[in-house]
Amino acid sequence: MMLIDSHCHLNYKGLIEDQAQVLERARETGVRGFLNISTRQSEWAAIVATAERESDVWASIGIHPHEADAHADLGEAALLEAANHHRVIGIGETGLDYFYDHSDRQVQQDLFRVHIRVARETGLPLIIHTRDAEDDTTRIIEDEMGKGAFPALIHCFTASADFGKRMLELGLSISISGIVTFKNAKDLQAVAAALPEDRLLVETDAPFLAPVPHRGKTCEPAFVVDTCAFVAGLRGTTKEDLANVTGANFFRLFTKASL
Repeated sequence: MMLIDSHCHLNYKGLIEDQAQVLERARETGVRGFLNISTRQSEWAAIVATAERESDVWASIGIHPHEADAHADLGEAALLEAANHHRVIGIGETGLDYFYDHSDRQVQQDLFRVHIRVARETGLPLIIHTRDAEDDTTRIIEDEMGKGAFPALIHCFTASADFGKRMLELGLSISISGIVTFKNAKDLQAVAAALPEDRLLVETDAPFLAPVPHRGKTCEPAFVVDTCAFVAGLRGTTKEDLANVTGANFFRLFTKASL
């Protein structure tokens, strides 16, 4: 079974204190790889170090929209230099978050475009966070795709079906988190059931968003098995088959990753 947790935060509080055991518990459930995501520049070195130490862990480098104000002057050069490391396989997470508005919206947009240019130049997939910002996210991606294609995915998808359809039309992949298992996630469940097989990934976003039956607990990468099994049920297939499909999709998108 080739199950990959395509988005987790192994260096965050709740996981970092017991990181070796967290990884071992996930491996014991059948998880074969982990993409450890950064959200601010100060994390990059530690996240890359984890990927250097663990052969089944890869790293991303990027700035979360919540952190945009603190990185308003971050240029392409810093991202390009960090992206050159052999264990860095993705750019992000980046994007727009208008739900919390922790950073100025224009700063978020400008920094999002910086990340897109780096993804285009390096060929590394862009890992996109978007919340309550469908119109601007769509506008920016459409505009930037017009300047030259770049690989990308929407992580932890919770947006509308129409937004998902447009992202697929633009060539993006979509990653589903444990939110899909929540009772009130009927719209998301419909999206997950209908996504094209070759564009679907699964993730935990650990230590956040623990799926049923682990709600209320600190989320761990091991729980991606539960999300995978739930989505498999929605799609009328087996956990093992969906794990292999989403794993193959991960390696097709993140071409720099290998086991």
